[in-house]
Amino acid sequence: MAVVLPAKNAVEKPEPLKAEVKGSIPSWLQGTLLRNGPGIFSVGDTRYNHWFDGMSLMSSFAFKDGEMIHRSRFLRSDTYKANMAANRIVVSEMGTMAYPDPSKSFIVKAITFLNHTVPDFTDNGAGNFIKYGNDYYATSETNYIRKIDPETLETLDKVDYTKYLPVNLATAHPHYDKDGNTYNMGTSIAEKGKTKYILFKVPSVSERDKGKDTPALKNVEVICSVPCRSMFTPSYYHSFGITDNYFIFIEQPYKLDILKMTTAYMRGVSWASCLKFCPEENTLIHLIDRKTGKELETKYYTGAMVVYHHVNAFEDDGHVIFDVIAYDNPSLYDMFYLKENSSPNDEHFPKPKYTRFALPVRPDKSTAFGENLVKLKYTTASAVKEKNDKLVCQAEVLYEGLELPRINYDTSGKRYRFVYSNYVDEFGQSKQIGKFDIETKEVIYWNEDNCWPSEPVFVPRPNGESEDDGVVLTSVINRNPDQSSFVLVLDAKTFKEVARAYVDTELHKDMHGFFIPQGN
Repeated sequence: MAVVLPAKNAVEKPEPLKAEVKGSIPSWLQGTLLRNGPGIFSVGDTRYNHWFDGMSLMSSFAFKDGEMIHRSRFLRSDTYKANMAANRIVVSEMGTMAYPDPSKSFIVKAITFLNHTVPDFTDNGAGNFIKYGNDYYATSETNYIRKIDPETLETLDKVDYTKYLPVNLATAHPHYDKDGNTYNMGTSIAEKGKTKYILFKVPSVSERDKGKDTPALKNVEVICSVPCRSMFTPSYYHSFGITDNYFIFIEQPYKLDILKMTTAYMRGVSWASCLKFCPEENTLIHLIDRKTGKELETKYYTGAMVVYHHVNAFEDDGHVIFDVIAYDNPSLYDMFYLKENSSPNDEHFPKPKYTRFALPVRPDKSTAFGENLVKLKYTTASAVKEKNDKLVCQAEVLYEGLELPRINYDTSGKRYRFVYSNYVDEFGQSKQIGKFDIETKEVIYWNEDNCWPSEPVFVPRPNGESEDDGVVLTSVINRNPDQSSFVLVLDAKTFKEVARAYVDTELHKDMHGFFIPQGN
């Protein structure tokens, strides 16, 4: 999870490279694994301050008939083009404030500030990939996404969310349904004097729009708007939950100070410095009805926490159960600052907790104050009634040290048993991946000396007979002498290796990935 390798610039390999396969890749595995993450950390004499800021390097691993083809390419964003043309970093990122002209005076900075209530963000989509309609986009969390060709990794159109709905920030972790619709959410900052969170749906491509070169976002539908608790300090969030009937949004006391953000350029500080954690405040959990777009009247609260990744959510006997990876504070972000002459073991890692909440959907109003309304026998999570229809929720910790969780997405929104993830030690080292069994609490690991696996991605076998009937894919940085990096293929049931595909090039630490089945 943490940056354990030197943040040196990558070298792209846009031409297809056939991998050397050891073992046997299942014949049914047909499709492409896309990976995305930062690949360029310095331009000219300038350097990014934070690992997340690096310019996007996209990688693809295409599986067909027992073989694998690899290629990689830098995202040709406007950010990339401007930085390369200037031979220096001129576009600001979350942890790095940049100036097109370093000689700009305070007055010029002040004029720039007055002209931009909300700053113009980067289009360096180094965080993940999103599918809208039939198109794929490289994305981070700004209002800009870049359409890409998933086969060649060429950069195509730049799309601005704000042309279709009023969101200045949006998550890189949407949800998908079986009909091809995509659900996502974003923050609308000071729009008509209000700051709110917007849940939206991007419909699948209709018959009339097939073959047209128009973004699926043009048919976007706003499902719900949730008012922000404080207009100028909206909550930061990285993902959200979904079930058959509800959305789950965690409004946590990890906030973006908009007023500080608008003056960051003038003050010469990064936008990341405008994030603040308020441990004295509670976390508010919003439960939203998918059919009506209305938030439930019951107010769900828990203590201060920081959540980046939702794992899954489902409904059972009048409850919504949702699982997240929770932290006691936001110091995870600080782990990724690129400090000169520092060791990856200089600081301790804030322990991630695989955490389960249970929310009674329509609690009995006659229930006495102080009573726990959660009646499920398989969880110790509680929801205690207080005044004004307020429920104070305490979570069950299922496991500590688990991050970058992935599931069989066919179980998204439904009760599930297995999660595949990276496992981290107290220093943030991620040298192994594992399969966690929620029912038995058992973990099966894969690891190898001097190897750093990426986020594992589960791919189901067509017509699979069980939740774990499929394979788990992970790209592995191999630092053993005279050995190449590789993509590992594990049997998801046993977590035993069935194949590895060695690539004759260097792989780099990335963030998230997306598997595209052949024909999609």
